[in-house]
Amino acid sequence: MTRASLDKQPHEVAAMFDDVAAKYDLTNDVISLGQARLWRKAVAQAVAARPGEKVLDLAAGTGTSSLPFAMDGAYVVPCDFSLGMLREGKKRNPWLPLTAGDATKLPFADDVFDAVTISFGLRNVQETDAALRELLRVTKPGGRVVICEFSRPTWEPFRTVYTEYLMRALPPIARTVCSNPDAYVYLAESVREWPDQPALAARLQQAGWSKVAWRNLTGGVVALHRGTKPLNA
Repeated sequence: MTRASLDKQPHEVAAMFDDVAAKYDLTNDVISLGQARLWRKAVAQAVAARPGEKVLDLAAGTGTSSLPFAMDGAYVVPCDFSLGMLREGKKRNPWLPLTAGDATKLPFADDVFDAVTISFGLRNVQETDAALRELLRVTKPGGRVVICEFSRPTWEPFRTVYTEYLMRALPPIARTVCSNPDAYVYLAESVREWPDQPALAARLQQAGWSKVAWRNLTGGVVALHRGTKPLNA
């Protein structure tokens, strides 16, 4: 079994997700206490994909997160660097154009997508700022980005309870449904180390995104960050 370290070596992260691919979506539903489905719905609403648009769903895993965009009539490209995840996704939805790709070196031309989105994947990229710049590069001028990621709860007493849940309860719960519970120890540690809402917003702006804003979900356990590519970029 593979567990990535917090320096997030790409081969370690990819191998870790290969290990958990078969039960990844189920495990997420269990450890999030059912919130994962609500978060996916919020992402779909924020992206607001329209018929005929091209949407890049980065870190798409098995492609579950891509389905709402396809249902809205968009042409969605699920992209991930875990081949195990992509193989599992191909079994479930062979019609999806699942694509292997590194977030810091995307295999797409400039100015291709009307919208780009990444859910619970940016935290696992070794070079976060490079990934934000790559997302900007492949987005059409005037296009939009939506990032869904774990963040910092806004109410301090709940923040303490949440941190205790992450470090003490999450790994045993994952052990009941997942073949590699150590992967979820990494998840808990990576969430604790991740920037809070204003810090991530600042990094989006530094990468070149404009009109950056965020909205908290589940009291700040998760945050949706949004931005627009300037027309002159």
